[in-house]
Amino acid sequence: MDFTTARVSVGFVSLSLEPTTWTSGSSKLFRKNASRSQFIPQRTLCPCSHSRHSRYSKHFKTVLEAKLRVAVVGGGPGGSSAAETLAKAGIETYIFERKWDNAKPCGGAIPLCMIDEFGLPLDIVDRKVRRMKMISPSNREVDVGKTLKPHEYIGMTRREVLDSYLRERAIQHGAQPIHGLVTDIVLPKTDRDPYVICYSDFTEKGNGVGKPNTLQVDMIIGADGANSRVAKVIDAGDYNYAIAFQERIRLPPEKMAYYEELAEMYVGDDVSPDFYAWVFPKYDHVGVGTGTVIDRPSIKKYQAAIRTRAASKLSGGHIIKVEAHPIPEHPRPRRVVGRVALVGDAAGYVTKCSGEGIYFAAKSGRMCAQAIAEISLQGERIPSESELKATYLKRWDSKYWSTYKVLDVLQAVFYRNNIAREAFVELCEDEYVQKMTFDSYLYKTVAKGNPLQDVRLLFHTLGAFARAPALAP
Repeated sequence: MDFTTARVSVGFVSLSLEPTTWTSGSSKLFRKNASRSQFIPQRTLCPCSHSRHSRYSKHFKTVLEAKLRVAVVGGGPGGSSAAETLAKAGIETYIFERKWDNAKPCGGAIPLCMIDEFGLPLDIVDRKVRRMKMISPSNREVDVGKTLKPHEYIGMTRREVLDSYLRERAIQHGAQPIHGLVTDIVLPKTDRDPYVICYSDFTEKGNGVGKPNTLQVDMIIGADGANSRVAKVIDAGDYNYAIAFQERIRLPPEKMAYYEELAEMYVGDDVSPDFYAWVFPKYDHVGVGTGTVIDRPSIKKYQAAIRTRAASKLSGGHIIKVEAHPIPEHPRPRRVVGRVALVGDAAGYVTKCSGEGIYFAAKSGRMCAQAIAEISLQGERIPSESELKATYLKRWDSKYWSTYKVLDVLQAVFYRNNIAREAFVELCEDEYVQKMTFDSYLYKTVAKGNPLQDVRLLFHTLGAFARAPALAP
């Protein structure tokens, strides 16, 4: 059944912006949007429990008679953290997720500070990584982790476990879950109009297609990943993206013991022309993967190369799952448009060099929701675009702009060819480099350096680049 037929068959009704006037059997179900080539649904509502028409009359004001209504599209760390924060503030919150058991292909690493900051139970961490091996193009191995204190570690999680926990916690605090796929969003013509979210409702088990439905809201938070439909609707602008490819491999117990507290990172043109490959320990298996921006069509070739490089450690294992997903390379040009804000991968909040996104997704979702709660006076009024930019975006950029820029420079310098990668791995052996790196990663700050050590590191870097050509394959 196509979308048009479904709308007619359930007797959709059209909504007038005059005071609570309803008419049935709309004769014009579609209108042409000048900014997009496809037809999109007219602002209509189906007679369902989500409909709330009295709030959108000609007497609509910035100060609401009822609580602010916000839809969060996407149930990952960003969307769930946003939904939880909004619900705890007393704001009427809906969280859309098309697949409750979704397992995003991801290394799954989270920094130590995220455990306490987001109140995560310790059993959500499958492995506590306290040692890492950096492996150069010539297979030189450098042990990393010498500067970690006894209580410090990198947490390794499975996304299906982490995401489910955060989403269920948001629901427990009052966010209303909608099991569905957002198919379109009808933008408001004026600042008095609602956003109308059109979606396929998967609540009722059936043929898997879903039942067409709609929901009217005052605001939207787009947390629906790198291929964000919300971002496309508001014309947030494009960005370059990487493809991450990962195989989950279950190893024999004696092989798995090697990765008890150890993660490996491989660099080289063979495993990625512009990123790194990894072997990360999970609950009862390892995640083996790689990523690239500049040569996405060859991702399977690079994946075969990392399996070859790590073959002796992976022997006897068998693949239990294959995953692939786009990862943004930089923030979108427009992250707030009207009463719509983007967070997480949808906003482009993934760091270069490390490819980290889980913490920044959760943090951006929370910061965005906190700004909405603050501006709206806990849901009593509707925030404007300028207010969201002056709070959410200004605070985010002030806190993390330097982190993104530093990692951007590091990737440009050290991932550009095998000579630079050999130098990079040599530098990773330096304890000062290790301390600065882990302090920045574990606690999400740009660690302050020691001027004398910085001068020493400069000469070490020059020496590493001088020695690297003799080592690089």
